[in-house]
Amino acid sequence: MLTPSDHLLRRLARINPTTAFVVALVVMLAGLFLPGIVGAALLFVLAAGLAVLTFTTWPVQAAATRALRVLILALLLAVVVAKAL
Repeated sequence: MLTPSDHLLRRLARINPTTAFVVALVVMLAGLFLPGIVGAALLFVLAAGLAVLTFTTWPVQAAATRALRVLILALLLAVVVAKAL
C-alpha cells in the first residue's frame, strides 16, 4: 500500500526538472521584487515547498546534502522575515 508521501514522491518524479526549476525561479524572483507582504508570502510558499521536499526525502539524503538543504531553508526564511518587516 502506498503512503501519502510515496504518492507525493511518485507524482514529483514525473515533473520535468527544467520546468520545476523555472517555476521555482519565477516564484523566487517575483517574491524578491514584489513589495512587502506580497513578496514575503510568495517566498514563504516557496520555503514551505522546500521544507516539504527536504523532510520527505530526508531518509535518503547524505548528511552533507541534509545540512545544505537546511541551511538554504534557513536563509530563505530569513529573507521572508526581512521582507515582511
